[in-house]
Amino acid sequence: MTAATAMTIARAAGAIAWANLVRLFRDRTNVFFVVIFPIVLIMVLGLSFGSGFRPPLGVVNGDGGPRAAELVRALEAARHRIVPVSGDAEARDAVEHGRLSGALIVPAGYDRALRAYTPVTLVFIGRDEPAARRLGAALTAVVTRVTMPARAAAYARSAGVSGGFDELVARAEAAPAPGVTVAVSAAGAAGPSPLGGYGLAATSQLLLFMFLTSLNAASAVIETRQLGISRRMYAAPVPVGVILLGEAAGRVGVALLQGLVIMAGSALLFGVRWGDPAGAALLLVAFALVSGGAAMLLGAAARTGQQANALGLLLALGLAAVGGAMAPLEFFPAPMRLLAHVTPHAWALDGFAELLRGDAGLAGVLPQLGVLTGYAAALLTLGAWRLRATLTR
Repeated sequence: MTAATAMTIARAAGAIAWANLVRLFRDRTNVFFVVIFPIVLIMVLGLSFGSGFRPPLGVVNGDGGPRAAELVRALEAARHRIVPVSGDAEARDAVEHGRLSGALIVPAGYDRALRAYTPVTLVFIGRDEPAARRLGAALTAVVTRVTMPARAAAYARSAGVSGGFDELVARAEAAPAPGVTVAVSAAGAAGPSPLGGYGLAATSQLLLFMFLTSLNAASAVIETRQLGISRRMYAAPVPVGVILLGEAAGRVGVALLQGLVIMAGSALLFGVRWGDPAGAALLLVAFALVSGGAAMLLGAAARTGQQANALGLLLALGLAAVGGAMAPLEFFPAPMRLLAHVTPHAWALDGFAELLRGDAGLAGVLPQLGVLTGYAAALLTLGAWRLRATLTR
């Protein structure tokens, strides 16, 4: 292929892609849904996650006595989101796999030990990361405050003050005597720091709207067929491969434009840092190829624009919900997290999470890029095959 031929092909494909972008923004409502609506959602969700999000704290209450219940109530009053856990092994497994930010184990005999004025140890399990260490320090403060009367009672008894445990606790105000301690142990490898509110919202909305906008724009392929434009292009001295390349470039261009708007807007307005530029750019391009391939396949397979819009909305929202683009994957049970990785959304979310909350560079997201590239190749191949069959029918 000569340079002149390659330039001609590029111009023809570029013209087809440009026509698709112009057609998208000819409807002024698309400007709102592509540019304004995603940014507004990022702001709303970022404020919600940033101000009200509480990490889940598991509590194993092996005692069940009134003093243990008092401790659990104090933790809830301190705005910890308590998740009851049945046993130590379940708590450690939940922390190791990220379902809980930490777990506090109240041993059996906790109340009995306090009444007998004997030391008792509560165990806190957390990942070896800053957020878990902060949670452990907050729990220690709550435990110290709640058990202070019991420790004061132990001190009073050692000083010869008469009276039963409940009486001494009621009379005691404070005492430095030792009694209850919190032993902190680590579970699992050191993990990255959690995403901020805006970072979490930006990544989820990025993937949701890239896929949704692409599938909504798939009706343009059907409109091209219905208006006879595809037949005229096919009758022109332009190879069918160039037409397919142009349609694919148009679909990918829509997704890429949507992604760039969200990434740039979230960075400028909300200070979201997307991490390593090369890794973020390649993840964006890979997911744009996935979105464009899905849109091309939908546009070639659907018969009417209404059918394409209905199917596109259902697929985009359904895959986003399953893939973690509507609720963080950390909230999913283990089987659902496994199912989520059937979708490209979950792999893209994992890749962006590595960039946003860790020190990962391009090498750290190569597995996610590999999976997304496989999705893109499959969808673009199927879309081109189906569209070619439609054009040559």
